[in-house]
Amino acid sequence: MAVTLEHSELVSRVIHDGELGSRAAAEAYIGGVCFKQGPPTLIGAELEWLTVQGECSASGPSAAPRPQLTALADALGPYAPRSIAPDSPELALPGGSRVTIEPGGQIELSSAPFADAAQLNTSLRDDARLLRELLESRSIRTVSVAADADRRPKRLLQLPRYRAMEQTFAGIGPFGKLMMCNTAATQVSVDAGADRADIAARWTALYAIGPALLAAFACSPALRGAPAGEWASQRMRAWLRLDNARTRPPLMDWVDPIHGYSRWALDVPLLCVRRPDDDARAPGDGDTGWSPPPGATFADWLSGALDDEVGRRPDRNDLDYHLTTLFPPVRASGYLEVRYIDAQPGDGWTVPIHVLDALMSSRAVVAEATAIAAPLAGHWLDAARYGLADLDIRAVAVELLTLAAAHAATDEAVREIEAATQRCRSGQGPGADGSGAVS
Repeated sequence: MAVTLEHSELVSRVIHDGELGSRAAAEAYIGGVCFKQGPPTLIGAELEWLTVQGECSASGPSAAPRPQLTALADALGPYAPRSIAPDSPELALPGGSRVTIEPGGQIELSSAPFADAAQLNTSLRDDARLLRELLESRSIRTVSVAADADRRPKRLLQLPRYRAMEQTFAGIGPFGKLMMCNTAATQVSVDAGADRADIAARWTALYAIGPALLAAFACSPALRGAPAGEWASQRMRAWLRLDNARTRPPLMDWVDPIHGYSRWALDVPLLCVRRPDDDARAPGDGDTGWSPPPGATFADWLSGALDDEVGRRPDRNDLDYHLTTLFPPVRASGYLEVRYIDAQPGDGWTVPIHVLDALMSSRAVVAEATAIAAPLAGHWLDAARYGLADLDIRAVAVELLTLAAAHAATDEAVREIEAATQRCRSGQGPGADGSGAVS
């Protein structure tokens, strides 16, 4: 009890004072805010689309130009994010979703949390329909593909965060800018768990089933600018290869995911150092330089090793910001954010939502899913490269989807998952017929 009390006091002190003080306080804060304990009842999702201005070219669905940020802001009106319209009220759409813009002009809907997947999907369908109508009023179209096969990567957002990201990733390889500007995902978020044991089980399950579900929903074989090679998911290839320290945590070394994630987060190199004086600047006004010293970690900054370069120690806001620059396949953000699913053709995003909802539906199902997927745990690159062409991966994917169908909450969910199971059994990816790309 003394350890728990000390941990709680450290978290409360950081939240109240905003000062981190020590590594122990920072780790306690991360564990408290990234893994919120409580009965797992809610589910949410984020949907991303590439965008094009005008009619799509016959040479490919994403070959048309990217829209201007001013056109996006004009189309979205009061729903526009402040990243492109600084004076916008940033209203949520009627279904509760909020709109954000990614660096290459991709558009994202972030849902409100819902008590069940059926409500979530209904809300997202309605908000996505309204979003398309708003964009089409300015001749902007969304493209339901996970990787841009036609256009060179081009960053539209000129915010200091993204300048620093691009600069850091450019020193590692070609995948950073490709990820930032030319990929899109379907992300599903679920509650962390009722207690530490439940959190550990759900976290372990989401990582164990990841490679098989990545393969089951892989649909991005082409990404312009990527090095040569055949991959089922070029999008996930880009994520896995852009910065190993940031995207591939050493899970096998973690006895407790809460403690392990907290320590790992502090030892990930800084992607950018937020300059508070720049927060009030309008996009494109310039900045004082957000790029950190090469290789420096948040722990280095906290210990005082960067006093000369940065000129101040980090506070809670800096740590909150740093946590948003971590990109593992499952990210702890208070809830567990599943990030390994490609953007799906058309409205196919409802299927992975139903699958993850079913596989997380009870402790018994979580345990069974973990056991089924155990042989593939950690096989991320194999799943991204070969997808369902690998017979072992395909077999696990089919077994997991069969389990999901058996525990789906509605008849509609059962039908969708069973159709996906049959597709996987035949070795086909989503949208194998090429339909459903342009909205």
